[in-house]
Amino acid sequence: MASAAIFSSLRRSRSPTLDAFLAPVDLENDVVGLLKTLTSIASDLISSFSDKTPPFQKKNSRSLIRKIELFVVLLDSVRESGEWWSNLPSTVVLCFKELYLLLYRSKILLDYCTQSSKLWLLLQNPSISGHFHDLNQEISTLLDVFPMNKLNSLISDDVKEQINLLQKQSRRNKLFIDKHVESLRLKFFKLLNEIGTGNIPNSEEFHDFLVTKLGILDARACRVEIEFLEEQIVNHGSDLEPSASVLGGVIAMIRYCRFLLFGFEEDEVEISHRFRRGKKRGLISKEIADTFITIPKDFCCPISLDLMMDPVIISTGQTFDRASISRWIEEGHCNCPKTGQTLVHKKLVPNRALRNLIMQWCTAHKIPYSPPESSDLAGESFPAAPASRPAVEANKATVGLLIRELENGSDSGKAIAAREIRFLAKTGRENRGFIAESGVIPHLKILLSSESAVAQENAVTAMLNLSIYDKNKSRIMDESGCLRSIVAVLKSGHTIESRENAAATLFSLSAVHDYKKLIADEAGALQTLAGMLLSGTPRGRKDAVTALFNLSTHTANCVKMIEFGVVKSLVEALECDGVAEEAAGALALIVRQPVGAEAVGHEEAAVVGLIGMMRCGTPRGKENAVAALLELCRSGGAATTERVVRTPALASLIQSLLFTGTKRARRKAASLARVFQRCHYDTLHFNGLRFGYGFAGNSTTGMESGFPAETVSVTMSMPMSVSVS
Repeated sequence: MASAAIFSSLRRSRSPTLDAFLAPVDLENDVVGLLKTLTSIASDLISSFSDKTPPFQKKNSRSLIRKIELFVVLLDSVRESGEWWSNLPSTVVLCFKELYLLLYRSKILLDYCTQSSKLWLLLQNPSISGHFHDLNQEISTLLDVFPMNKLNSLISDDVKEQINLLQKQSRRNKLFIDKHVESLRLKFFKLLNEIGTGNIPNSEEFHDFLVTKLGILDARACRVEIEFLEEQIVNHGSDLEPSASVLGGVIAMIRYCRFLLFGFEEDEVEISHRFRRGKKRGLISKEIADTFITIPKDFCCPISLDLMMDPVIISTGQTFDRASISRWIEEGHCNCPKTGQTLVHKKLVPNRALRNLIMQWCTAHKIPYSPPESSDLAGESFPAAPASRPAVEANKATVGLLIRELENGSDSGKAIAAREIRFLAKTGRENRGFIAESGVIPHLKILLSSESAVAQENAVTAMLNLSIYDKNKSRIMDESGCLRSIVAVLKSGHTIESRENAAATLFSLSAVHDYKKLIADEAGALQTLAGMLLSGTPRGRKDAVTALFNLSTHTANCVKMIEFGVVKSLVEALECDGVAEEAAGALALIVRQPVGAEAVGHEEAAVVGLIGMMRCGTPRGKENAVAALLELCRSGGAATTERVVRTPALASLIQSLLFTGTKRARRKAASLARVFQRCHYDTLHFNGLRFGYGFAGNSTTGMESGFPAETVSVTMSMPMSVSVS
C-alpha cells in the first residue's frame, strides 16, 4: 500500500509521514502502549472523518471508516480482557503493528480527499478509487493472516463474528468507481473540448455544471479551485495526469466561469486583506533589504539580488533563486543570465547545501526565512507546458469579459480586471499577444493614474508583463500618453512595487533602439531612475541600472544623462554589490563620447571605483571596468589618460586580466597596456622584449589629481598574438 501513501501525500508536495511506513520503535516491546496508540489513532480517524466526507469518494470513505470502527471494537475487546498482557502471542503483536501502518495510510488518504479541491478529486476519480481499493486489499490480507484462534479467550463471540464478516466483505470487495462521478468527469471534458473548438458554452450550461452539480457556489470557491490546480502544476510538473497543459485549460475555463457567473465584485474585506498580506510580505523583504549589505553575496540571487528562498542550479553550474530563473526561462531566454552561456537543458536542480547554509545564517541573524514547501521533493523543475487550445480559447473569452469590465465596471471591478490581466500576461507569448490585440492597453493606461494603490500596481505590472512581447512594445509606445503615465508611476507610484515595476517596464521598452531617446526625453524619467539606483530596494536598484544601461547605448542620450545626474549615480553605484557591473558597463558606453568622458573624469570616485572593480569584481564586472577605463583614456584627453595610468596597482591588475580575464577583458587590457606605450613612461615587456613604463611622478608636490606620486616598476609579459580593438 506504499504507493497509495505516496500518492496521497502529494498534497502540497509533502512527504508522507514516516509513521506511514514504520511501526513505532518506542513501542517495540510495549504491547500496552501499542494497543493504546492503535485505539487512539483509530478513534481519532473515526471522529475526524465520520462527519467530514469529501465531495467525491463518499462511498469509499464511509466504507473505510466502517472497517476502522470494527478494528476499534476488536482493540477495545482485547484491552478489556484482563489477561491479554501475559498471553498475547508474538504473531498477534506483529499483526497489530501492521494494523498501525494501515491506520496511518488510511489517515493520509482520507486527509488527501478532504483537503483536495473538488475539480481535482473529479479529475482524479478513477485513480483515487484505485487507491481505496488497494487499501481494502491490504486490510483483507491482514485479516487473512490474523491469528483469531489465538484470541479465543480474549474476545467475545460477537466480536469474532463481526471480524469474520469484515474479512468476508473485504475479500468480496471490488474496485468501486462512482458512475455518477464518472459521468460528471466525462461531461467536464466534453465542456473543455467544446471550448477548444471555439464553441464557448452559455452561462446556463456552466451554471448547471459548476454550481448545481459540483457545488462551486461563488467567486471565492473558483479562486480556491484555481489556486489548488496551479499548485499541482508547480509542484508536480511533468508527473501530472492529466498533463499540465490539460490542467492549464481547466484553470482557464474556471477563470472564465468565475467572471461569467459571479461577476467582478469581491468582498472588500477580502481584497484589503489580500493586499495587506502582500504588503506584509513586502515589509519582510524590506527588513531583509535593509540588512542587504550584511547578507553574504553568495546567498543572494544574481537576478533579483534578494536572499534566495529556493536556490537551484542550472546547466551552466550557476545558482539562482527558483522563482527568478523560472521567470527568466519562461520569458524565452535560452542562455545563462550570469555567464551568457547557452543552456544545454532547462532543468533546475535544488542546491540543498546552499539552502541549509542560508537557513543557518538566517536563524543566527533572526531574519525570517520560509523556503517553499515543494523545494524538498522537487528534484527538478520544467518550464510551463505549452498552452492547450481550450486554455487559449477560454483565456480569449476571459479577456473579453475583463475589457468590458475595464470599460464600464466599478472601481473595485476594474482593479480586479487589471489583476487578472496581469496574471494572464505573466506567462506565454501567445497570451501576451492576444491580450494586447484585444485593446487592453488604453484601459491599463487610465488605471496607471488611479488613486487606488491596488489598481495602479496591477495595471503597471500588467503593462510590464505585456511589454515582454516585442510586438507589444510598439503598441505601448504608440498609445498617446502611455509613456508619460508609466514615468508618472515611476516618480510617484503609491507603492514601492509599483515604482519598481514601472522602472522594469522602461527597461523592457528600451530594448528597442528607437524608443531609447523617447524614454530619456520624457520629463522625470532619467532623474527618477538615477535616484532609484542610489536609494531604492535591491530589486529597484537592479531595475533602475538595467534601464539606464539600455538608455546609455543611444549616443543622443549622453548629454541628458550628464545633465540629470545619471553619471554621478552610476559612479556611486560602482560601490554597490549587485548593480556595480551594469553601472560600469553603462559608464563604458557613456565615456565613448568626449562630453561623457569629461563628465566621468570630473568624478573623483570614478577611476577609484573602476580600479576596485578590476580587483574584486565578477568576471563580467572586471571586463566592464577595464573597458570603461580604456574608453576614458581614448576620449578623455591627455590629462584624463595620465590620471588613469598614474593609478597605483593598475599595472598589476592589467597583467592579471591578461591571463585570467574573459576574452573581451584580455583584449581591452592589452589595449589599455598599449595606451601606456603612447605615454612617456618606460619598461613594458612584450614576450621577452622590454618596453618600459614606470609610474614616475613628475609633480613637485608628490600628489596629482588625488593619487600619490609613487614610482612603481612593473614587468609585464603579454602574448604578441593578443588582438586589440
